[in-house]
Amino acid sequence: TSLSIWGWGSLGLVLFLLTFGPFAIFYFAFYILCFVGGGFVVTLLFGKSNSEKYLEQCEHSFLPCTSVGIPKCIEEMKREARPIKIDRRLTGANIIDEPLQQVIQFSLRDYVQYWYYTLSDDESFLLEIRQALQYALVQFSARSKETDWQPYFTTRLVDDFGTHLRVFRKAQQRIAEKGSQMKDQAEELVDTFFEVEVEMEKEVCRDLVCTSPKDEEGFLRDLCEVLLYILLPPGDFQNKIMRYFVREILSRGILLPLINQLSDPDYINQYVIWMIRDSNCNYEAFMNIIKLSDNIGELEAVKDKASEELQYLRSLDTAGDDINTIKNQINSLLYVIKVCDSRIQRLQSGKEIDTVKLAANFGKLCTVPLDHILVDNVALQFFMDYMQQTGGQAHLFFWMTVEGYRVTAQQQLEVLQSRQKDGKHQTNQTKGLLRAAAFGVYEQYLSEKASPRVNIDDNLVAKLAETLNHEDPTPEIFDDIQRKVYELMLRDERFYPSFKQNVLYVRMLAELDMLKDPSFRGSDDGEGESFNGSPTGSINLSLDDLSNVPTDETVQLHAYISDTGVCNDHGKTYALYAITVHRRNANSEEMWKTYRRYSDFHDFHMRITEQFENLANILKLPGKKTFNNMDREFLEKRKKDLNAYLQLLLNPEMMKASPALAHYVYDFLENKAYSKGKGDFARKMDTFVNPLRNSMRNVSNAVKSIPDSLAEGMTKMSDNMGKMSERLGQDIKQSFFKVPPLMQKTYSDPEHCRVAAPIDDNVDDNIPLRVMLLLMDEVFDLKERNQWLRRNIKNLLQQLIRATYGDTINRKIVDHVDWMTSPEQVADAVKRFRDAFWPNGILAETVPRRDKAIRMRTRVAGKTKLLEVMPDELKHIIGAETTRKGILRVFEMFQHSQLNKRMVYVFLERFLETLFPQNKFPELFNKLHSRSKQMQRYKQRLHSTQAPSLQK
Repeated sequence: TSLSIWGWGSLGLVLFLLTFGPFAIFYFAFYILCFVGGGFVVTLLFGKSNSEKYLEQCEHSFLPCTSVGIPKCIEEMKREARPIKIDRRLTGANIIDEPLQQVIQFSLRDYVQYWYYTLSDDESFLLEIRQALQYALVQFSARSKETDWQPYFTTRLVDDFGTHLRVFRKAQQRIAEKGSQMKDQAEELVDTFFEVEVEMEKEVCRDLVCTSPKDEEGFLRDLCEVLLYILLPPGDFQNKIMRYFVREILSRGILLPLINQLSDPDYINQYVIWMIRDSNCNYEAFMNIIKLSDNIGELEAVKDKASEELQYLRSLDTAGDDINTIKNQINSLLYVIKVCDSRIQRLQSGKEIDTVKLAANFGKLCTVPLDHILVDNVALQFFMDYMQQTGGQAHLFFWMTVEGYRVTAQQQLEVLQSRQKDGKHQTNQTKGLLRAAAFGVYEQYLSEKASPRVNIDDNLVAKLAETLNHEDPTPEIFDDIQRKVYELMLRDERFYPSFKQNVLYVRMLAELDMLKDPSFRGSDDGEGESFNGSPTGSINLSLDDLSNVPTDETVQLHAYISDTGVCNDHGKTYALYAITVHRRNANSEEMWKTYRRYSDFHDFHMRITEQFENLANILKLPGKKTFNNMDREFLEKRKKDLNAYLQLLLNPEMMKASPALAHYVYDFLENKAYSKGKGDFARKMDTFVNPLRNSMRNVSNAVKSIPDSLAEGMTKMSDNMGKMSERLGQDIKQSFFKVPPLMQKTYSDPEHCRVAAPIDDNVDDNIPLRVMLLLMDEVFDLKERNQWLRRNIKNLLQQLIRATYGDTINRKIVDHVDWMTSPEQVADAVKRFRDAFWPNGILAETVPRRDKAIRMRTRVAGKTKLLEVMPDELKHIIGAETTRKGILRVFEMFQHSQLNKRMVYVFLERFLETLFPQNKFPELFNKLHSRSKQMQRYKQRLHSTQAPSLQK
C-alpha cells in the first residue's frame, strides 16, 4: 500500500510540472497568500465600522457620568508641596533634643540628600527615614531611663578593663617565655593576645572583628540591623530600602569612624597628655623613659628632634649671661643624643641587659640594715619571700607577732588605767584577755606542738612558760626571746647575710629605687654607655656616679646658699634658695647651681632623720613661719640658718659617722628637680604625728603581717578597746585557738579566668575600695605577690577612703553616676560628638595621619607624663620598680589599635547587654563572633584533648 501511494503521488507531481511548468508551484502559493490576506483585511475593516456604530448607539444608554474627583486629583498634584511638620521631641529634655536633631539633620544632609536630590525631588522618602531615626531614638531614650547604670559603671566596666589588662599581661608573659627575637613582635603580640582571650572567655573571641576591616563592617551592619529590629516599628523595619539606608548611615557613617578614632593609639596618647596637661615634664622621668625604651622609632625621633634643637642653639649669636644658659642646654642635648645612640646600638645588636641581673654581679650594692627592712613595707615583702624559701618564716612571723602583741597590750593597759580612773573595774577581764593572747603566741611559735617551731634557747622558753603560768602578762613578756630571734636572723648565715647575696635583695633595691644603673664600659662596639651622666657640667660623671664611688676615693663637696628670691607660680608665692655646689676630686673640679624651696629642705630633713635617728639631735632645721614669711629680713635670716644647716651637714666628721648619708646629700644637691619622699599631705601630717610614727609603723606592719586569723584578733583587740570585754575576749580566743597555716602566696586567682565582679576580702559593699583594689591587682600584678602585701594595701586604701570621704562614699558614687547620666551631661556629650564630626555645621574632613616621628615623640611625652604624675606614696607602698613597670604596661597596652578596638567593642557589648537585658544579647554576640579562627582552633584543641579521655 505504501509503495502505491508513493508511486501515484510521484506520477501526479511529474504530470503537474510537465503541464504547468516548474514555476507553477510558486504561483499557486502566492495566490493562496493573497486570498488569506484579503480576507483578513476585509474582516478587520468591517468589524471596526460595525463596532464604532454600536458604541455610538450604546454610549448614552450604559456609561455613567464622569466624576469630578479625577480633575481635583490632577489639580492637587499640580500644586506646590506644603512644608512638612516634624515632631522634634525625642528624649523629653529640650537640652538633649536640640543637638540630637542637629545630628540627625547633618547625617541626612551629608549621607543621603547629596545624592538623593539628583534622583528625585520627593521629600516623602527623606521624611520616612527621619521619622524612623527619631522613633528609634525615642525608644532608646525610654530604655535608658529605665536602666540602672550604677552596676555598669562601677562593676562591669571596671571588670572588663581589668580582664583586658589581664589578657594583655599574660600575652606579654607568653611571648617573654618563648624568648625568640621576632621581627614583627607587634603582630605576634596581637595573635597571642587573642589566643589568651579565647582561653579566658571560652565562648567568644573578637579577633576577626578587630583585625579584618571587612568582617568589622559586617559585624556593625548586623548589629545595627538588630538594633533597628528592636527599636523600629514592625512596618518600618519590613521596608528593606529604608532599613538598609538607615543601617549604612549608622554603621559606616557614625559607628565605624567613631570606633576607629577611639582605638587610634596616637589619639589616645594625645588625650592622655591633654588630661594631665597641668603636670610639668620632669627631666629625670624623661631620661628614665629614654633609658627604658625598647622602641627604636621612639629613640630615633627624640634624637632627630634633639639634633635639630642643637643646630638651632649653635646658630645663635649670644654673649654675656645667656651664653652659660645656652651651654647648659647644649650639654643637655648632647647627653640626650648620646643616650639615644647607645640605646639604639644596644637594641640593634640584641645585647639587651637585665639591669637587676647585671647589678647582682656588678659589684658592691647599697646595704640596707635589717632593722630598716623590718619596718619598710616594700623591703619586708622581699625579705618575707626569702625567709619562706629558706624555711625561716617562723622566726620572722614570730618577731612581727610580738611587735603586734606589745602594741596591743600597751593600748589595753592604758584603757584599763583610764577605766579605773573613771571608777570602772575590769582588771580581771583585761588581764585574762592578755593572758589568752600571750598563750596564743606561745602555742603558735614556741610550744612543742608548734609547726614550724621557732628554734631558740630552751631555758628562755621554759622561763617564759613559767612566767605565763604564775604571773600577769606584760607588754614586755616576749622581749628577751624576740631579741634573740632578731640576733639569729641578723647573724645566721641562712638568713640576713645570705639574703644580701640573693637576687631578691637586688630586686628589693630596685623597688626602693636604690639600685643605680651601672655604667656599661668595655662593650664590643668600643663605646661606653653611661646612664649616670649629668646634663649640666661633665657628661661622663654625675652626682649619681659619686653615690657609688668607693669610700677610699677622695671626693670633696662644698655647698652654700648664694642667693634667695620670691617666685610666683600659678598664684602660689614661695621663696626659692639658690645653692652653689663645688665638687672636687683627684682629677677634676666642677661647680653648678641648684634651686630648692624650704619645703624641699623640710622633706630632706625628715627623710634623713628618719633613716639616721642620731642626726635628729644634731641637725636642727629652722622652723616654719605662718605669717610674713616672704619678708626680706626674714628670708635673709632663714638663708643664714639654712647655710649653717648645710655646713653642719657637709662636715667631714658627719659624713664619716654616717657613710650612707652621702647618697641622700648628693641626691638633694644635684642639679635636677628634687623628688620629694612624701607628698604635701603626708608631710603636713608628719608634723602632728611625728612622735607616734615609730609605734604606729610597728602596729601597721606587725598586726597586718601576722597570719590571717591572728591578725584579725589583734586588730579587733586594738580597734574595739572601748567595747565590751566579753566580745573582745571571744574574738581573741577565736583568733588564737583557730590559727591557720602561715602566710602563703595567694593562688585564689586561676591562671585563665575573667576578672569577676566579686572580689575577696569582703570589699564588695565598698565600691571605691573594690574598684581601686581590682585595678591595682591588675595594673601592678599584686596577686602574684604575697598575700601580706595585698592585705597591707587593702587596709591602707580603706583608711584613705574613710579619711577622705567617710562612710558616705558609696552614696557619693551613686550620686556621681546619676550626675553622669543626667540630661546636662548627656547633652554635653552629644554636643561634643556633633562638634567633632561637624565642626561649624560642616562635615569634618578625614584627619591626615600624623608623621611617624611626631607620633613617636608623642608616645615618649605620654609615658613621661604618666610616670611623672604617679605619686611618690604609691612607690613607697608597692615599690618604685613595680610602679614603673605597671604604668608602662598600661601605656603599652594602648599602643595597639587592634587591642584598643577589642576593648571598645567589649564596652559596647556590655552597654547593649545592660540596656536590653531581655533581648539575649550575649547569645547574639557569641553567634556574631562564631566565625573566629582562634575560636575554631581552640575548639579543635579542646576536642583533641577530650577525645582520649572519652575513649578511655
